[in-house]
Amino acid sequence: MALLLLKARMALELPAINRTLDTLLQELPEPTRAAARHTVKAGGKRLRPLLCLLCARLMGAGADEGLYRLACTLEMLHAATLMHDDVIDNAPLRRGNPAVHTVVGNTEAILAGDALLSTANACVAHFGNPRLCEVFARATAETAAGEILELHAMHNPGLEGHEYLAIIRGKTACLIRAACEMGALYAGADERRVAALGAYGEALGMAFQMVDDALDVADEAIIGKPTGGDLREGKLTPPLQLYRSGLDEAQRTDFNAKFASAGFTDEEVASICRKIRDLGLDDRVRDMAQGYLDQGREAITALPESGELDVLLEILTYVRDRKK
Repeated sequence: MALLLLKARMALELPAINRTLDTLLQELPEPTRAAARHTVKAGGKRLRPLLCLLCARLMGAGADEGLYRLACTLEMLHAATLMHDDVIDNAPLRRGNPAVHTVVGNTEAILAGDALLSTANACVAHFGNPRLCEVFARATAETAAGEILELHAMHNPGLEGHEYLAIIRGKTACLIRAACEMGALYAGADERRVAALGAYGEALGMAFQMVDDALDVADEAIIGKPTGGDLREGKLTPPLQLYRSGLDEAQRTDFNAKFASAGFTDEEVASICRKIRDLGLDDRVRDMAQGYLDQGREAITALPESGELDVLLEILTYVRDRKK
């Protein structure tokens, strides 16, 4: 599908989103701006602000400056988590650029991430709506909880499927859910519609992370980054779970030992990713994600027809089929 509605809406909204982010970055304490800007301006899909805008307008809000500021708080929260994650993972790159901690050091990167989060919190509080503050705070806490679950699961070859789902619900889906809920709340929607859009956002977020994990085993020439990052880092994502389950006992014992000790060579990582693609296991993960996308579609079927609803539905297709 050409995704014409999504592309047109993103082209329309992206300049205002980026201008608002620039304004909010200027509101950070001066010593933290450079490090925060390094991460925020490095790019990204800006999906969370877009979802907030779409849900607010679907529920009748206008295109005022306050809505853009609210939408961008979600990107600031997301950027803060990325800055902290890169320090924890000792990641050298973020979106193809040097990760901020490699430029300014770990301590400054963490503190700048804290400043981003605090400024975003203050911006949300400015609206004087306790429900907005509640949703934003919950998303912050649940994101942290998801990251802790993932830390505990690192290099565990016996990770259960339900444990994986709890991780991605925390580290990815809760923030996308919050984006949808906050847009609806800004527009004054009733709790039933807030819940419907929140359910859409959570399902979308679950599927988004699953597809992201499937893309991790894609050919480097297609995705523009090294393949097999999750395997190297010790994250047992669905493509790796499916691959492991298809091994015989001796092969699985070898896989478990190397996974637990980070003992795979670069050649072995490349070989495993290639086998996953050849077996179509990455496509099976996309099929798993489709179940969540169907839930997301069902959650918003009763909402009023509009251009915004059409874009929300098209985003489901974008997530299912995205290549990077």
